[in-house]
Amino acid sequence: MTPMRHALFAAVLTAGMLMVEGEIRADPAADAVRRARVVATLGTTRTITVGELEDRIGALPPFQRASFGADAAAVRRAFLAQVLLPEALESLGGEGQKLDRQPQTSFELERARSQAAVRAVRARVGPASAIPMVDVDKYYDDNRARYDTSERYQIWRILCKTKEEAQTVLDAVKRDPTPKTFGDLARQRSIDKASNLREGNLGFVSLDGTSNEPGFRVDTSIVRAAQGVRDGQLVAAPVPEGDGFSVVWRKGTVAATKRTVDQVAAQIRDMLWKTRVKDETDKLVASLRAAKLHDLDVSLLANLGTALSSDAGGAPSQGGIFALPAPKN
Repeated sequence: MTPMRHALFAAVLTAGMLMVEGEIRADPAADAVRRARVVATLGTTRTITVGELEDRIGALPPFQRASFGADAAAVRRAFLAQVLLPEALESLGGEGQKLDRQPQTSFELERARSQAAVRAVRARVGPASAIPMVDVDKYYDDNRARYDTSERYQIWRILCKTKEEAQTVLDAVKRDPTPKTFGDLARQRSIDKASNLREGNLGFVSLDGTSNEPGFRVDTSIVRAAQGVRDGQLVAAPVPEGDGFSVVWRKGTVAATKRTVDQVAAQIRDMLWKTRVKDETDKLVASLRAAKLHDLDVSLLANLGTALSSDAGGAPSQGGIFALPAPKN
């Protein structure tokens, strides 16, 4: 390249860079004035500005934007005529009919604002896929028992005071080995009040006696006895349990599981994402409650009517909080 051509090339490149920099450093005040210009005025209060039109068109995906015209000018005209103007006119019509004062409309507006606030929280949190693997690994390590589980047995059991009573119950079940018979006997004869109303169902029990049912823990002798028979079989003799004896029925088995962090990473990310969204939403509600909520008097709730009920045909009752006042004569 000759020195002259090199200098010309540098000049053109410099001019281009200045032009780009000029675009980047456009005067914000001038741009704000441009965007505030009114494209259309409807009624006495409603206007459509250049900025509103730009923002709405800019939010469209390219394929949808192309459906309004072959070039930018056609898109702008069509979008204004087909979308923004009808929306604005319908909104004015709703205002004219005072639709915004109707209870159902106001409820829906409040819900729409609430849902928009939650969407904004989710946008700030970011997608679940953005949660780093280090967070996934930590949760996996802290909750390994959820992903590495031993074999578990579904056990039904009737606890009796004496061996003789337990043998009598066992003989009755053997004569009619059905869930109904076992359940009836559990309610009538089991001294374990935590499980007799559950027809003796202890849930799925691990080797250490822990059950998947909250608050249930089983004597390991029951688990060992259940291990000695197959699914669907009764243990042949009453099983000593503390000061009593139990009739034990092994109903089923859940095999041991071992899932790696890679196998459950998506599940953990989804759970962490939901937890973070809830935490951020709770923080938002708490801050708004502190700043905006005033004069809360829950004692007035006692004066509300009874809850909405239904008659045989499913129609709402005429009383309660949804009742309309009687017309005046």
